Amino acid sequence: MPDNQSAAHILAEKIDREGPISLSDYMGVANAAYYAAKDPIGEDGDFVTAPEVSQMFGELVGIWLSDLWLRKGSPAHVHYVELGPGRGTLAADALRSMEKFGCKPQIHFVETSPLLKAKQTALHDSAAWHESIDSLPTDAPLMVVANEFFDALPVEQFVSTEDGWRRHMVARDRNKFVAVPGMHAIETPVSKSSAGLPLGTILESSPASVQILGDLSHRIAKQGGAALIIDYGYDRPGTGSTLQAVKDHMPISPFDSPGTSDLTAHVDFHSLSNIAKTRLLSVHGPAEQGQWLKALGIDHRAKKLAEAVPKQAESIRAAHHRLTHVDEMGRLFRVMAATSMDWPEPEGFVYGEN
Repeated sequence: MPDNQSAAHILAEKIDREGPISLSDYMGVANAAYYAAKDPIGEDGDFVTAPEVSQMFGELVGIWLSDLWLRKGSPAHVHYVELGPGRGTLAADALRSMEKFGCKPQIHFVETSPLLKAKQTALHDSAAWHESIDSLPTDAPLMVVANEFFDALPVEQFVSTEDGWRRHMVARDRNKFVAVPGMHAIETPVSKSSAGLPLGTILESSPASVQILGDLSHRIAKQGGAALIIDYGYDRPGTGSTLQAVKDHMPISPFDSPGTSDLTAHVDFHSLSNIAKTRLLSVHGPAEQGQWLKALGIDHRAKKLAEAVPKQAESIRAAHHRLTHVDEMGRLFRVMAATSMDWPEPEGFVYGEN
């Protein structure tokens, strides 16, 4: 994207030239511009992620990975892969924990933002960067972490109208971007499986998420390893739009000033689980983030940290609450793991319920 053109300008020109565009195209352009232009994470940004709340989060991710690695027999050569690693905070905390167990993987980041790459480099100068998962190494097991990665991938929406199912498109009404039903009826599995739903019903999917996890699962099935996905989302198929935008920690319209806010949608863990299973991976969860962290020992870790640094005890307790409580991140966020068949069952999940 040219530096002198905003996402809104690019999108307006495209719509004026071609007519209404798909929601996924709109999200793709808007988020590419957004992440290229700023560091959105932290109190001074637009949102706060779990690794920035407390070191406990990344430490427990590292312990989870180390436990798998140890029970697999401590393979000498493995790769730590993080999708959308933000500032590199999670990786720093996780890798510090892993080193204590003797696990020192090669580090790989899948990142497209030059600004965030620079911040990651400051913490991980030995890492290798990738524009996509296609260039990840093929010579050893992959231990993949994706925290708040899939929620930022583009989604498609389909709306039920009197004339059948239509793809949700983005058009212009004077100087505003608006969502409108497409002109043409669609013949997809969506419409065939959704007879009887009331007019105005919206169904949502993320082909980009399916493609990425499918390709990644194929790699893990072949090379060995595990993927850990942590995001906000839902466990079972549902209806309605989950598209949202956040700016300065406040919700705004997704169609207001594209490229200046974080556009996301809830992750469909049901679909991701099915995709991983079709690639012959063993799927665990999804579990609530709070339950998963507690199963890994966050209560004990918070107590020990508070005892070690009494002056920060209150902030440590607040961080623990934010990460685990059902009214904070504890229930909204889900944790799902997918492991190759020859790797052990991971900790943190209650088996036999999913």
